[in-house]
Amino acid sequence: MPAVTFIRSVLFFIYFVVVSVAIHLAALPCLVLPRITVVRFSQAWSRAVLWGLRVFAGCGYEVRGEIPKGPVLVAAKHMSIWDTIAIYMLIDDVCFVVKRELLKIPFYGWFIGRAGVIGIDRAAGSRALRQMATQAKPIIAAGRPIIIFPEGTRKKPGALPDYKSGVAGLYGLLGLPCIPTALNSGQFWTGFRKNKGTIVIAFLPLIPAGLKRDRFMTELEHRIETAMEKLLAEGRAGLGDG
Repeated sequence: MPAVTFIRSVLFFIYFVVVSVAIHLAALPCLVLPRITVVRFSQAWSRAVLWGLRVFAGCGYEVRGEIPKGPVLVAAKHMSIWDTIAIYMLIDDVCFVVKRELLKIPFYGWFIGRAGVIGIDRAAGSRALRQMATQAKPIIAAGRPIIIFPEGTRKKPGALPDYKSGVAGLYGLLGLPCIPTALNSGQFWTGFRKNKGTIVIAFLPLIPAGLKRDRFMTELEHRIETAMEKLLAEGRAGLGDG
């Protein structure tokens, strides 16, 4: 790691810890207030983190496409922690599909649970899809977008895609259009290291509701992976430590 990148990464790490502790402690009383209060505090934390990432690490971001609104399913590539931070700020009152284990993490789990997420038990097999659909219905009725990472975990740039069938099941059961989302965050937020440059997140044209399962999965993967490859090429050209 070049010295300048290491220094920037250290400065951002210190800032990230300080601002995260300060905001989460200040927001503790919100856990007993209306849900939307937690949402607004969480968005404020996201804005603060992204501000620090730009100022201390020299890493900004660019949004392409129309930011999703209302009851729609968003299926996004997942490369780094940046994704959840930025998407939570960009898409107002979005509901994440998360592993149930995350809800048990002190502070973080308390806040995401109060903000309203869909927690799934991966060990539940086919029952996990029914769990998602049951929890999703009141979310949709409230007019909130739902976001799912269709591969179920973070993927490094260049890793082979591994799209799970759960996204197709949720798409079919909810009868919602789906907005594929590509990004290149894994080139810039790589664990402790933060590279200078611009992260791009692209909200792609929606896939209409009602497609058959196989066609939907093929279309979703093709759109996201094609767009992601272009973003990664841009990212490689834009990476720099100067």
